[in-house]
Amino acid sequence: MTSRQQEFHNAMGDIYRRANAECEYNPTRFLQMVSEYGGVATAKRLLASDEPQFGFTELWECGRLDLTVEAHVLKPEFQELFTVEEIERARLRLREYGYEA
Repeated sequence: MTSRQQEFHNAMGDIYRRANAECEYNPTRFLQMVSEYGGVATAKRLLASDEPQFGFTELWECGRLDLTVEAHVLKPEFQELFTVEEIERARLRLREYGYEA
């Protein structure tokens, strides 16, 4: 794992902690995926879906789309880890829910 991949992996752990603390949402399945596949592979799996996952909508309802995997994929420091198509999918998904990154 490169240092950038490790940073992203750590950021995924932060999503879990912050969602729990700030939204009273406990994304246990997300944490299992991150533990099993790693942060980058988990993000790629979630982005491959045509529909947002349950956690995405939970964070939307909490008003915290900034905590989504999609928002993290769009951070300049992490974009090198993803394809142009994955970045665009993240951008479009967020835009559909009213979040401009």
